[in-house]
Amino acid sequence: MKVIGHIHTDFPEKFGVPRQSGLVPDLHASITFLPEYRQPEAFRGLEKFSHIWILWQFHKAGQKHWNATVKPPKLGGNMRMGVFATRSPFRPNHIGLSSVKLEFIEWTKENGPVLHVSGADLLDGTPIYDIKPYLAYTDSHPEATGGFTEQIDTNPLTVEFPSDLLKQIPKDKQSALLSLLEQDPRPGYQHEPERRYGVAFAGYDVRFHVDGTTLTVVEIVPYQQN
Repeated sequence: MKVIGHIHTDFPEKFGVPRQSGLVPDLHASITFLPEYRQPEAFRGLEKFSHIWILWQFHKAGQKHWNATVKPPKLGGNMRMGVFATRSPFRPNHIGLSSVKLEFIEWTKENGPVLHVSGADLLDGTPIYDIKPYLAYTDSHPEATGGFTEQIDTNPLTVEFPSDLLKQIPKDKQSALLSLLEQDPRPGYQHEPERRYGVAFAGYDVRFHVDGTTLTVVEIVPYQQN
C-alpha cells in the first residue's frame, strides 16, 4: 500500500473527531498529494462528482495487534461487538473509509491539485491511500439496516456557548464547532456532570462539561501540543 497524500483538518487530536463522516457537514478540510501523484491527468473528470470516498490509514491507532472484539464507545464502552461489525481502528489492517463532499479542486503551483472537501472525520495529517468517486446509483442504499447502531441515541445535545467565548473562535469555524459539540464528543460511558472535557479544534482548546442533555462551554484557551 502506498500513501498518495495527506488530509489537513482542524483536529490535532483524536478526542472530538466526529465518529462518522458526514455528521458535521460544515467541517472543511483539504487533501494534498505527494509529487508522484500530482499529474493533472490522474484527476481528469473528478470535478464532475459531488462526493468521493477516501481510503486512509489509522496512523495513530496505537495498538500493533488487532482485536477480534471491541467495545464501541457509543454503546457505553462495556458491550463487545465483533471488530468486523464496527469501524474501530483496532483492525487487522488499519484502514479507514470515509465519504465526503467534494467542494472543489484547486490547482496550485506549490502542491498541484488540492481537493477541498467537507464532512471529513479524520485527524490532521492522516495519510491517504486512495480516492474514489461516490456513485449514488450503486453506493446509496436507503433500505439498509444499521444493526446495533440503531439503538444508539443520536439526539443532539443542547449547546450553551457564551457569546464572549464564541467570538474567540473565527467566524468561519463557529458553525462547525457548534455542530461538533452537539454530537457529544464524549465516550458513551462517561456521564460525570462535573467532569471538564476539552476538544482541540482549529488552534483552540474548547473546554466544556455536560449535564444531562446540555453541554456548556466554560473556557477557551490556545491549543498547546503535548
